[in-house]
Amino acid sequence: MTESSQLTADADDDGVPLPPPRAPLDAWTWREIGYLLANLPMNVAAFAVLVVWLTLGLGLSVTVVGLPLLAAGLTVCRLYGRLERARARAWLGVTVAEPSPLQNREGGFLGWLWPRLKDPVAWRHALFAVVRLPWGVLTFSTVLVSLFVGWPVLPWVARWLADVDRALVRGLLSPSDELERRIAELESDRRAVTDTAAADLRRIERDLHDGAQARLVALAMGLGLAKEKLAEGRADETVARMVDEAHGEVKLALQELRDLARGIHPAILTDRGLGPALASLAGRCTVPVTTSVDLAERPAPAIEGIVYFTVSELLQNVAKHSGARQASVEVWRSRDRLLLQVMDDGRGGARLDGGSGMAGLADRLGAVDGLFVLDSPPGGPTRVTAEVPWRPRPEPGAGRRPGGRGGH
Repeated sequence: MTESSQLTADADDDGVPLPPPRAPLDAWTWREIGYLLANLPMNVAAFAVLVVWLTLGLGLSVTVVGLPLLAAGLTVCRLYGRLERARARAWLGVTVAEPSPLQNREGGFLGWLWPRLKDPVAWRHALFAVVRLPWGVLTFSTVLVSLFVGWPVLPWVARWLADVDRALVRGLLSPSDELERRIAELESDRRAVTDTAAADLRRIERDLHDGAQARLVALAMGLGLAKEKLAEGRADETVARMVDEAHGEVKLALQELRDLARGIHPAILTDRGLGPALASLAGRCTVPVTTSVDLAERPAPAIEGIVYFTVSELLQNVAKHSGARQASVEVWRSRDRLLLQVMDDGRGGARLDGGSGMAGLADRLGAVDGLFVLDSPPGGPTRVTAEVPWRPRPEPGAGRRPGGRGGH
C-alpha cells in the first residue's frame, strides 16, 4: 500500500486524514503518550465530582436546593468539556468548535434554571466523564506497560489509543446537538412572531373601527340631517345634489372600511370564534355552503386567524372557478392538530400550479408546520384538507403588560 492510499484509508469520519503510523518515538508520539497517561487522574477527578454531584442533586431534588444543585453541576460539566477540548487540541491536534452559550429565554430564577436542566451539551459532557473512567484506566495501564516491556510497539499502541480518544472528543464534546437546540429556539421565535402579527392585525381592526370608521359614521349622519333640512326648506337643487353625492361617497367609504377591517381581522372571529366566523363567510359566498365546527375549546388567536383566512380564500376559489352547486366546510381537532376540510361538487381539475392561489396557501401553511393536501380530479369533486398545529388559547389577561392597551 502506498503512502497516499494509507492516508486515505486512515481518514476519520469527518474526512480529515489521520497521521500515518510512526515507528520512531518523535515529539508527536510523546505528546500522545503524555495525553494518555494524564487521562487517569483527569478522569478519576471528573468522575468523583460527577458522582457526588448526581448523588446530592438527585437525592435533594425533592427539596428547594436539589434542582439548583443539578443545574449548577451541569454548568460545571460545560466547563469540564471546555477543558477537555483544550487538552485534546493541545496534545492531540483535535480542533472541536465550542458550543454556543446558553440563552435564558425568560427572566428570573426559572429562566436560569430550566435551560440548564435540559441543556443537551452539558449532559453529553457528563456522559463523556462516565465513559472516560474505564477508558482512562485501560489507556494508562496499557501505555505504562508498553513503556517498560513493549518499547518496539509503543508508537503504534499510542497512535491507536489516541485515535479512540480523538473519536470520543469529536463524538461527545462537539456541538453536534446544537442544531436541534437552535431549531427549538427558532420555532419558539416563530411562534412569538406569529402571535405578534395576529395581535397587530386585531389592533388595526380596532383602530379602524373606533377611529376613522366612527368619524365617517358621524359625518354620514350629519350629511343625512343636512340633506333632510335642505329638502324641507326647498333650497337650491344644486346644493341638494352636492350634499346627496357627498352622502353617497361617505356610504361607499364606510363600506370599504368595513370590508378592509373584515379582511384584516373580522370582529366576529375575535368575539365569537371560528364557528360563527366561518358561518358568516359561508353566508357571503355565492355558492350554498354548509359549515361544521367541532371544537370543545377555542384555539390560540393566531391559529384561528390562519384557519379563517384559509377557508376564506378557498371559498373564493369555489365561487370563482369551481362551477359548484354546493360546498361544505368542516373543522375539527385531532390530538395536537387542528384540521379543516373544504369540499365542493364542481368541475374539479384544480392544481397547485393552476394560478388559483393554492400554492400560496400551501406555502403559508407550511411556514407554520401545517399541511395542505389538494384532491381535485377532472369532473370533481374537489377536496382540500389542511391541518395546523393545535395551540390552546391563553388565559384572559395572560402576558398583558401593565399600562398596555385593553379591550373596549
